[in-house]
Amino acid sequence: MGSNQATAGVAWMVLATILYTAANLCVKALSHLPTEELVFLRSIISLVLTGGWLWWKGYSLLGVNRKWLLIRGIFGTIGLATFFHTLRFIPIASATVIQYLSPIFTVLLARYFDGQRTMKSIQWLFFATAFAGVLMVKGFDPRINWLYFSLGVISAMAAAVAYLATMKCRDTDHPVGVVIWFHLVAVPVTGGWTAFTWVPPVGVEWLLALAVGLLSVIAQIAMTFALHRGQANVIMPFKYFGAILAFAFGLLLFDERLSGWALIGMVIVILAVTMNTLLKKKWEAQSTEAG
Repeated sequence: MGSNQATAGVAWMVLATILYTAANLCVKALSHLPTEELVFLRSIISLVLTGGWLWWKGYSLLGVNRKWLLIRGIFGTIGLATFFHTLRFIPIASATVIQYLSPIFTVLLARYFDGQRTMKSIQWLFFATAFAGVLMVKGFDPRINWLYFSLGVISAMAAAVAYLATMKCRDTDHPVGVVIWFHLVAVPVTGGWTAFTWVPPVGVEWLLALAVGLLSVIAQIAMTFALHRGQANVIMPFKYFGAILAFAFGLLLFDERLSGWALIGMVIVILAVTMNTLLKKKWEAQSTEAG
C-alpha cells in the first residue's frame, strides 16, 4: 500500500475522531434532555440521511444478512443509549475512555463467534491492564459511581457485539445498509419511550440536536474511508486520540477536571488497547503470510 494511501487513511481516521468528539460535546451540552430523547433525535436524523442515500443508490433498506443486521441494530441501540447516559452525568473524557474497552470485548467475542479460538497470553494481560486503568479512572473520580461505571462497561460490551455483527455483514451488505439497521431499531424504541418523556429543545438546542446526527453520520463515513484507505493496525490507534480531545474540550467547555491518577488511568487504557490492536493485526498478517 502506497504512502499516500496510508497517509489518507490516517487523515480520515483523525477526521472521524474529531467529528465523533464534536458530536459527543453536543450531547454533553444537551445533557438536561432525557437520554432516550437524545438517542431518538440522533437516530431520526441519521435514519433520514442514510435511508435517503440507500434509496437514491437503489439499495434495499432491509439488507441481506438480516439476522446479524438485527443484532447490530439492537446492540448498537443499547450501546449508544448507555454511552449517552454516562455522557450526561460523568466527565466526557471518562465516559469515552471506559468505552475504549470495546476492542478488548470484541477480541473475546470473536473467539466464540468468528472462528478466532486462540488468544495469546499477552492479550489477557492487555485486557487486565486496560480494565485496571478504567478502575483507576473510576476510583480517583468521585463523580463516577458504580452505576455509571457499570453502564459504561455495558456500553463497551454492547459496542463490541455491534462491531462483531458488522464484521459478519461486511461480505453481504453495504456499509450504509449496516448502519441504517441501528437507526431502524433505535427510532421506534426510543421514539415510543420519549413520547412520554419529551422535553422540547429550545432555540439553539435544535441546532445542537441536528449537529449530533449530522456529525455522527459524517464521522461514520469518514471512518469507513479510513478503513478502506489504510491498514487497520496503522490507523486504528489514531481513534484513541479522541480521549485527549475529550479531556481538553471537557475541561475548556464544561470545566471537567480530572485528578492526576485518573489521567494516568486513561493513559494506561489507551496504551493497553493500542498495543493489543497493533499486535493482533501483526499476528493476523503473519498468519496470512504463513498460509
